[in-house]
Amino acid sequence: MLTQRQKKILQAIVRQYTSTGQPVGSKHLAEQLPFKVSSATIRNEMAALEDQGLVTKEHSSSGRVPSKAGYRFYVDHLLDPGAVTDNDLVVIQNSLGTSFQKIDEIVSHSADILSDLTSYTAFTLKPEQSDIHLSGFRVVPLGNQKVIAILVTDSGDVESQSFTIPRDFDTEALQAVVRMINDQLVGLPLVEVVKRLNDDLPLQIMHYMHGADGFLDLFDNVVTRASRERFFVGGRLNILGFSNNQDPQALRALYSLLDRNDELSHLLETGSSDDDSVNVKIGSEISQDQVLNDYSLITAKYNVDQYGKGIIAVLGPTRMPYSRTIGIVNAFRQELAKRLLDFYRHYYDS
Repeated sequence: MLTQRQKKILQAIVRQYTSTGQPVGSKHLAEQLPFKVSSATIRNEMAALEDQGLVTKEHSSSGRVPSKAGYRFYVDHLLDPGAVTDNDLVVIQNSLGTSFQKIDEIVSHSADILSDLTSYTAFTLKPEQSDIHLSGFRVVPLGNQKVIAILVTDSGDVESQSFTIPRDFDTEALQAVVRMINDQLVGLPLVEVVKRLNDDLPLQIMHYMHGADGFLDLFDNVVTRASRERFFVGGRLNILGFSNNQDPQALRALYSLLDRNDELSHLLETGSSDDDSVNVKIGSEISQDQVLNDYSLITAKYNVDQYGKGIIAVLGPTRMPYSRTIGIVNAFRQELAKRLLDFYRHYYDS
């Protein structure tokens, strides 16, 4: 249990260290604290904080730096969420005010904006796809035995896949299958379309064409791409700039993490709360993977009403200005939700 003075000293150490990156000494603290206290008293209090595992010494310096436990205590008990600056808010509003043609464009661009605002690596996950329905499916000839399959959803997303058909392929049978798909599957949720692909659809397609496996693989690929969760990464290289471990193998492992889609998606979803709070995970709280031990992950869900919820996140060093970063994440998710809601309403009303 910390005394009020110890809390103020820990708060000052975290704020100073995250601002300068330099160990904080008692003399400097005595000048910064809002109450009068001697350097000797501060050294005693810092020693008490060290005994509790909240601060630690670097080398033989008398200055202290926060430990992971110290950051955790600060975020949970001492943090004053910073209001986003007028300049940051203008950047967010202007960047998201750009004209976009697809939801993917908005969410992808958002990752870049969030990364630029924080100077860290940012992630944005699209609103959940469980309520997305199939609006239409087409196969368009391109010439030279090439065709392109186009799938459209009721969210405005378009997925396409090109492929080559054999010279003796029955194109009339292909178009008959396309008509059958549109007759039976348009209006169904994509999760139901995927289920039909594994149940009765293969037998029905066999009535129209022999060797339907190729077509089924194509349709399955396009549907799966349309129904999967989509997340985007902004500022990939930023993550390398804050690593304390300069071992090339460790840096490669850190960077390759950004390409492991399933694992990243799991980290973002487990890192976010079910409520509207901004969630902070520090070091080993993020993952059992030691590659993230010197990082903190800030996540928050954004709500687009009946169109679902998405996630935004920032991955940066444990030595980050938590107050400002949390303030930016909170303001950003609100603006992103507004922008997406406007897009959905415009799409459905048009």
